[in-house]
Amino acid sequence: MSSRRDRLDVVLVAKGYFPSRERARAAVIAGYVFVNGRRAQKPGQSVSPADEIAVQAETLPYVSRGGLKLAHALKVFHLDISGMVVLDVGASTGGFTDCALQAGARRVFAVDVGYGQLAWKLRTDPRVTVIERTNIRYLEPEALGEQADFATVDVSFISLEKVLPPVGRLLKPEGKGIALIKPQFEAGPEKVGKKGVVRDPATHVAVCMKIVAFIRGLGWEVEGLAFSPVRGPEGNIEFFVYFAKTSGQPWEGSIEAVVTGAWEYFEGKGFKGQVLTMPAASPSTVSADRQEE
Repeated sequence: MSSRRDRLDVVLVAKGYFPSRERARAAVIAGYVFVNGRRAQKPGQSVSPADEIAVQAETLPYVSRGGLKLAHALKVFHLDISGMVVLDVGASTGGFTDCALQAGARRVFAVDVGYGQLAWKLRTDPRVTVIERTNIRYLEPEALGEQADFATVDVSFISLEKVLPPVGRLLKPEGKGIALIKPQFEAGPEKVGKKGVVRDPATHVAVCMKIVAFIRGLGWEVEGLAFSPVRGPEGNIEFFVYFAKTSGQPWEGSIEAVVTGAWEYFEGKGFKGQVLTMPAASPSTVSADRQEE
């Protein structure tokens, strides 16, 4: 019997379960793949020809796991985007775009600095306007032809402090949006561990406080904050912030409570041995002062 071992996501594609490793990884992270009767822990898990692999039917309703993240956020924040024009910043494969369309969006502007990543079914959808090789910071409203009602933001290797102001230019005065806070791209390098993973809940609190304060400093309103039940590729805990350009229903929750809830949710799912210790002196409300670079 062969002793060769391969990555689980590679094997899933080779066996025809999924058309791409991205889809395979998404299914594993979402908990739809089982190895020898046990739920697979990570896409890079090593498997052999002797291992029994099973995939739960009706696994992923979107082109990538990003769709699962946005679907959760829309549910948590009780949002109905049907009939809206949506600006998807950092579209990549199109998980957010796919979710927005399935949620009833009338049109989606899929913006990304990359090229050729958007899934074919979305690229050919008449409701989707593909804007590739484009940095959101330099995209002007005239290029869209109309302002968006709602924005979804999922960017990497850049802070939301650089991205949200130009997003605001592309939204209607009453526009709203959801942005994914990725701590590894918001915290200082000394706060980020191996493989770019932030493992300190105090850093999560600090990062969320920074972004909430920045949004309020723009004159916008923060209407909600929640953690994503789907972690980043390397296991990072991520957070969604729901914002409005004009005054709406201010969020009066506790950032510490959101972070604590996230760690309790993921306890035993990749952060074993970590002790949850929140800074006792951290305020439960956030200053509206804008953070300077």
